Amino acid sequence: MRLMTRARLCAWAAAGTTLLALAGTAAAGPPAAAHDDDLGPAIEAIMHKPGYEHAQWGVLESDPVGGRVIHSQFADQYFIPGSTTKLATISTALTTLGWNHRFTTPVRATGHRTGPTLHGDLALVAQGDLTMGGRTRPDGTVDYTDIDHTEAALPGATLTPENPLAGINRIAAQIRASGIRRVDGNVIIDPRLFTPPALSPQPVPMILNDNLIDLLSTPTTPGRPAKLFWRPQVAPYQVTSGVRTVASGGTTAITVTTSPDGTKIHLSGTIAAGAQPLLKVSPIQDPNAFARTALIEALARAGVTVTAPPTGPNPQNRLPASYGGDPRVAAYVSPPYSQYAKLILKVSHNLGANLALCNMAVEIGSRNCFDAFPVERDFLARVADIDPGQFQLSDGRGGTAADRITPRALVEILDYWLRTPRATDFRLLLPILGVNGSNAISCTTDCPAKGKVFAKPGTIIGDDLLNQQLEVAAQNEAGYLKTDDGRLLTFFVGVNGASSPSLDAFLSIFNDVNQITALLQEQASAPWRR
Repeated sequence: MRLMTRARLCAWAAAGTTLLALAGTAAAGPPAAAHDDDLGPAIEAIMHKPGYEHAQWGVLESDPVGGRVIHSQFADQYFIPGSTTKLATISTALTTLGWNHRFTTPVRATGHRTGPTLHGDLALVAQGDLTMGGRTRPDGTVDYTDIDHTEAALPGATLTPENPLAGINRIAAQIRASGIRRVDGNVIIDPRLFTPPALSPQPVPMILNDNLIDLLSTPTTPGRPAKLFWRPQVAPYQVTSGVRTVASGGTTAITVTTSPDGTKIHLSGTIAAGAQPLLKVSPIQDPNAFARTALIEALARAGVTVTAPPTGPNPQNRLPASYGGDPRVAAYVSPPYSQYAKLILKVSHNLGANLALCNMAVEIGSRNCFDAFPVERDFLARVADIDPGQFQLSDGRGGTAADRITPRALVEILDYWLRTPRATDFRLLLPILGVNGSNAISCTTDCPAKGKVFAKPGTIIGDDLLNQQLEVAAQNEAGYLKTDDGRLLTFFVGVNGASSPSLDAFLSIFNDVNQITALLQEQASAPWRR
């Protein structure tokens, strides 16, 4: 799920990126039912609630066994997909890279050694590793929370407990274990793996903690300063807080301001006593310089001295054209890519989805991340046997104004996985209704469908400045319904062009779409449907 802060929503609206769905060309496949397909009174009542007067709903539910279409409304028209785009991106990445692909981030030692002293530089060669160990549990799986820190604008966003610098610390320990105790030279991040594309959020080869500084404020007693926790703590970043604790039930509102280079961060505002800790984030503006300093500091903790100043720009101009015989003195090996796919799909990790394009481009020998699109087209047409004409995409996450996908195309991706040995594995990568991921907040109590809907949500909202309300360009779900007798059905449910009076009220639209998926699951499980 993707929501945006008020400032970013205004910027979106000003840029004209909040668009209504457009009709598209019909794709091959079974004919769609009429738009008045009988979905039942409960679902029809949801679709005709206030706020949907000018909206278009799309529905496609099918039984992959035999290809029977159960419900279909506008299944062959283009819809704004939002983050359901990630179904196409990550399906391609899993196929191109492989479920077990691991990223190996090496450190090369240039120059020569005299005993424990390296007369030269250490170069960490960034490999587009999304987490660099910052979310990795002891068992090797990648941790996540249902509302990720990358979505800190959302209430309830929390942190995983793992150390964001875990991979950097491991690399530093390996360098010491290689026998190096002193670096008479510099430490450099080599970011030449790919050219960062003009996407938002922008993927880069070197990523630590999603290139964010986490800022967690916890209330104390009224009249006292709030407690501040921030991470990762790397020079020259400094964080100060003027947040005060106010009486229980008072206003919780915290503002983050930064210096032009992002290294001086200040929090101001109030937090109510008894309230849950409030998470904010601040972007790391120079990821290479940040990672360089983080590694120098980690080396110091490991007992390795570096003569170069620990802070300052990353001296990329010192890098050799190639490393030739320069020895590898350390390497961090990531968890398998399937763990990253789970993170990206469970929490709708936008940076990870855009990074997947770059990972695929590198896999085919390119530094241009957009060279992943021919790979994606080939996956759709040749591997999954899906008409690529049902897609219009220009990023990996589903955040550009031009993105369009038909409901049928998304369902066909889901059908494809059911024909593979990875069917169950893929289904379990998706958020589970009422259980985990982006859909954990819906269907939590008195909901027979809880735990039986596996689906990727997609959200695009913007400001309707004319009417002083929110325009919900898209709220979609695409995934699997597991019936009570164990059958798996594939589905899409989505609405384009709804409206909402406020950001808080928008959550009712999110829940409406999830309620429809729950009703479809209950209908499919009814004895007369079996």
